[in-house]
Amino acid sequence: MIADGVEDEEKWLAAGIAGLQQNAFYMHRALDSNNLRDALKYSAQMLSELRTSRLSPHKYYELYMRAFDELRKLEMFFKEETRRGCSIVDLYELVQHAGNILPRLYLLCTVGSVYIKSKEAPAKDVLKDLVEMCRGIQHPVRGLFLRSYLAQVSRDKLPDIGSEYEGHCRGCCGICASKLYGDEQIVGADAAPGTRPRKGEKREREERAKRSCNICDPQLVGKNLHVLSQIEGIDLDMYKETVLPRVLEQVVNCKDEIAQYYLMDCIIQVFPDEYHLQTLDVLLGAFPQLQPTVDIKTVLSRLMERLSNYAASSADVLPEFLQVEAFSKLNNAIGKVIEAQPDMPILGMITLYSSLLTFTLHVHPDRLDYADQVLGACVKKLSGKEKLEDKKATKQIVSLLSAPLDKYNDIVTALKLSNYPRVMEYLDSETNKVMATVIIQSIMKNKTRISTADRVEALFELIKGLIKDLDDAFHDEVDEDDFKEEQNSVARLIQLLHSDDPEEMFKIICTVRKHILGGGPKRLPFTVPPLVFSSLKLVRQLQGQEENPFGEEESTTPKKIFQVLNQTVETLSNIPAPELALQLFLQCAEAANDCDLEPVAYEFFTQAYILYEEEISDSRAQVTAIHLIIGTLQRMHVFGVENRDTLTHKATGVIFLLFHMFRKQLSIFQLYLTWALVFEQYSAKLLKKPDQCRAVYACSHLFWVDDQDNVKDGERVLLCLKRALRIANAAQQMSNAARGSAGSVTLFVEILNKYLYFFEKGNPQITVAAIQSLIELITTEMHSDSSTPDPAADAFFASTLRYMEFQKQKGGAIGEKYEPIKV
Repeated sequence: MIADGVEDEEKWLAAGIAGLQQNAFYMHRALDSNNLRDALKYSAQMLSELRTSRLSPHKYYELYMRAFDELRKLEMFFKEETRRGCSIVDLYELVQHAGNILPRLYLLCTVGSVYIKSKEAPAKDVLKDLVEMCRGIQHPVRGLFLRSYLAQVSRDKLPDIGSEYEGHCRGCCGICASKLYGDEQIVGADAAPGTRPRKGEKREREERAKRSCNICDPQLVGKNLHVLSQIEGIDLDMYKETVLPRVLEQVVNCKDEIAQYYLMDCIIQVFPDEYHLQTLDVLLGAFPQLQPTVDIKTVLSRLMERLSNYAASSADVLPEFLQVEAFSKLNNAIGKVIEAQPDMPILGMITLYSSLLTFTLHVHPDRLDYADQVLGACVKKLSGKEKLEDKKATKQIVSLLSAPLDKYNDIVTALKLSNYPRVMEYLDSETNKVMATVIIQSIMKNKTRISTADRVEALFELIKGLIKDLDDAFHDEVDEDDFKEEQNSVARLIQLLHSDDPEEMFKIICTVRKHILGGGPKRLPFTVPPLVFSSLKLVRQLQGQEENPFGEEESTTPKKIFQVLNQTVETLSNIPAPELALQLFLQCAEAANDCDLEPVAYEFFTQAYILYEEEISDSRAQVTAIHLIIGTLQRMHVFGVENRDTLTHKATGVIFLLFHMFRKQLSIFQLYLTWALVFEQYSAKLLKKPDQCRAVYACSHLFWVDDQDNVKDGERVLLCLKRALRIANAAQQMSNAARGSAGSVTLFVEILNKYLYFFEKGNPQITVAAIQSLIELITTEMHSDSSTPDPAADAFFASTLRYMEFQKQKGGAIGEKYEPIKV
C-alpha cells in the first residue's frame, strides 16, 4: 500500500510538472511578444498546478520551486512593462481578475514586489494588503508556501531603518515585519484561528501532523525567522513586546510536536543572545506549554549553550546575567519542564542539568555553590534509581562531571563539590573507570598539586573504580592492555602526590596505602612500587634527622616510614611477585644505608635473601637477583663503619641456617664478609655455567670496595676470579664434548677485564704474570682448530688489547704497571 502511494505521488508530481511546463511555454511566448493579457492567462493556468492537495510537502516543494523560477521571469516582465508606460496600479488591479484565489495571490505578490519598488505607494500599505489577502489560504501546505513566496519577494523591500523604502513610516518596519514573518504566517501546520473542528477531525489531525513533519524545514520557516532577525527596525523593546509574544503564541497554539520543536529552535538560533537574555521569562515560560513529546532538552540545551558562549565572549556582559538572575530562572524552568514531562527519559534530564552546569561555570565561575546545587538537583532526580544502564545517559553524566574539570583545570576545586562523588555513584563499573581516567588525565595534564591527606582521601574515593574491583562480573572481561594502561595512570598519579610538610606527606602515604592494598593481586605490582619510591623520597628528605627528643610517637621519622615500607612490600611477596618484592627490599636497604640505620638495612637484606632462597626458582630470575643483591651490597657503606654497634637480633628462616656458625653476636663488618661468602656460594649453584661464571666474578667486587679500606681482601678477590676461570674452562669442555667444538671465549675476555680492573686498583694478588697467562690462554683458544668463530668475541678481545696499549702509551703510574705486559 505504501509503495502504491509513493508511485501515485510520483505520477501526480510528474503530471503537475508537465502541466506547469506546458503553460510556462505559452507564457514565455506571450512574454516574448509583449502580450500582457496572454501572459497573465497562461501564468494563472501555470500556477493552478499549485492548487493540488495530492502531494506531500517534499514533493510539493519540487513543484513550487519550478513555479518560483517562472515567476521570477514574470516579475522581470512586469518591470519592463512599467518602464514602457504601463501603470503599476492598473497592473496591480488587473491581476486580481484571475479566476482562482491561489494563482491570483501568487500574481499579486509578484506585481506587489514591483509595486513597492516603484515607490508609487508606501511599502507598508502594499505589504499590509498582501499579508491580509494571503490569510485567505487556509490549507496548511499551500498557505505556508504562498507566505514563503511573499517573504522571499519582499525581503529586500521592507521599510527598514535606513532602507530606501522607509519613507515616512519610521518605526513601522517591526510591526510590518512581525505580521509578514511572524504570527500565523510562520506556522502553516495548524488551521487558521476561528475555524471549527469538522467530522473526521482525528484523522485530519493525524494527516496534518504528518504534513507538518515536513513543512517546517529550514528552507521555509527558517528563512522567515532569519529575515525577521536581521531587520534593524526590530529593537529589543519591539522584540520583547510585539514579535516574541506573537511568535510564541503561534508556536504554542500549533500543537504539533515537530513544528514546535523546530520553531523554538529557530527562535533561539536566529535572534541575538542579548534579546534572549532580556526576555528569558517570556521565552522560558513557553517551554512547559509545549507538547509533552517535544524534545525540549535539545532546544533548552542550545539556549543555555548560546548564553554560555555569550557570557564567555566578554566580561562586560556578565553584569547583565546577574541583573536578570539568569541562573535562577533557568534552574526553575528546568524543574518545571521535568515536572511537565513526567515521562522524560533519564538522558533528557541529565542533558538539561549538564547544559545548566556548563552555563553556570561560564557565567558564575566563582559560585561553587551554584555548581554544587546543579549536581545536587541531578542527584535528587536520580535518587531511587539503580546504576544507569543507558550508554547515552552514562556518557552524558561523564560530560556533566567533566565540565568542572575542564573549566577549573583543577581537581582540587572539583573536590570541594559535595555532590560530585554522589553523582558518580550512579555510574556502572565500566563508566566509573572512564570517569576516573578522565580525572587522572586532568590532574596530569594540569600538573595539579594535591598536598593534603583529606583531599587524597576524597580523590581516591572518586577513582576507586581503578584501584579495586567494583563489580566482579567485569573482572575477567577487561582487556589486558587497557588494564595495564589504567594501572599505569594510577601509578603516575601516586607519583604526583606531594606535600612539603613531612607529617602531611606521611599521612598521604598512609592514605594511599590503605586504598591500594585492597586492589588485589593484579593491581599491586603496578601501584605498590610508586608508593614505595614516594616513601623513599620522603625518607631522603628526612635523612639525618634525629629521633624526636620528646619521644612523640606522632613524629614522622625514617624508621617509622621503613616500618610501613616493610609491611607494604611484604604484600608483594604474598601475591606472589617475588622478583619485584626483592628489588623493592633492596631499594629500601640502600635507603636505610644512607640513613645509617644498620638494623633496618639488615632486615631488608634478610627479606631479600628469604625471597631468593624460597620464592625465586627460575634460573634467569636467579641470575638477575644475584647481580642486584651483589650490586646493592657493594654500595652498603653502613657495614663498613667502626664496630660500635652489634647485631642484637637473630636471623630467621634460611638466613639463620646460613649463619648458624655466627650465632653469637657478630660485628657489622663480620656480617658483611659473611654475606659476601654466602653469595659466592649462591653464585656457584646457578644452573647454567655461563651464569655461574659471571655471578662468581661479580662477587669479587664484594671483597674490594674502593671507599672502604677495611673491605679490601685481595686474596678473596683472586679466589673468585680463579674460580670463575675454572667454571669458564668447564663450560668450554662441556661445549666441546656436546658439540665437538669449543665454545666462545667471551667468558675468558670478561674475566680478563676483571683482572685488569683490580690490577689498576692496586690489588697485589693480581700480577703481571697472571694477566699475561690469561692473554695467552685466550689467544690459544681463539686459534685452536676446535674453536667456533665468534666475531663479537674477537672484537671484544681486540678492544681489550687496544685499551692495554693505550694505557702503556698514556704513561704515568698506570702506564708503568702495564709496561711489562706483552700484548
